[in-house]
Amino acid sequence: MSDPHSSPLPHGDAAPGEESDSFLSGFTTYAIGLVLSLALTGISFWVASAGVLWGPGIPIGLFVLAIAQMGVQLVFFLHITTGPDNTNNVLALAFGILIVFLILAGSLWIMANVSQNMMPMDQPIAMPF
Repeated sequence: MSDPHSSPLPHGDAAPGEESDSFLSGFTTYAIGLVLSLALTGISFWVASAGVLWGPGIPIGLFVLAIAQMGVQLVFFLHITTGPDNTNNVLALAFGILIVFLILAGSLWIMANVSQNMMPMDQPIAMPF
């Protein structure tokens, strides 16, 4: 009978988020993550400043690079993988994303409501003395 916690990968080979016994492989994983993060950050600055994309396409390009950056951070540094041991981590991440979405959506809703109900600024205010 096989061990349910054994990895389907050969011995010594692990996915980026899986725990490894070797210091060198752990160091290598973090080094690859660091290099990818620095590369994506540099590409983001280059896209924003060099004008290589069409003007209205720059925010879309930066959004795509930000999603890639989040993926690198989740896999290489937070070790979020699809393994069965990461169910709680994935659920905690999903809950955190839900909370951030609710705070962001609620703040935008409140600001839109306040903006709509403000008195126009072009009308003078009569101050009684």
